[in-house]
Amino acid sequence: MDRDVDQGVDQGWEDRVAAAWATFDDHPEERAADFRAVIDALVAELPDGSPLGPFERACAWDSTGHSNQAVPLYREALARGLDGYKGRRAKIQLSSSLRNIGQAEEGVKLLTPELDGPSDELDDAVRACLALCLSSLGRDREGLSLVLGALAPHLPRYQRSMANYARALVEHKD
Repeated sequence: MDRDVDQGVDQGWEDRVAAAWATFDDHPEERAADFRAVIDALVAELPDGSPLGPFERACAWDSTGHSNQAVPLYREALARGLDGYKGRRAKIQLSSSLRNIGQAEEGVKLLTPELDGPSDELDDAVRACLALCLSSLGRDREGLSLVLGALAPHLPRYQRSMANYARALVEHKD
């Protein structure tokens, strides 16, 4: 069973949130506030203190181009105990937003431990976002190493070579 259901959220609510996000592209930039209002209405149904509320609101602000509004909401969601899959998403998205507002170092600190965490379908997103944060800090070789390492398993050939090149980018040679 999904941990979110344990937090007083039923599958019906999750389905309605997914349906709202499926309409995101129907809200042009000038109607971004309308989309955020849809998410706010869904969040209003949640129990007090649910970490899903600030998470969904952060996603809506972030997706409509307002990283500065999203950052405190992602932090609140994580502070309220958002974990598991959505917690990992929150860390990825928070890191991206931090980078967007000039705080890439904090994004690196947040995502680096995720490299050693349990593996899931978000692994490549962790590496991609971390690579962007590193690049913003002028650490392009480290970022490229992460991206090549994430790409290598998906290639039809040259997986071993690309993985080796990725490691070589960050090996210290004396």
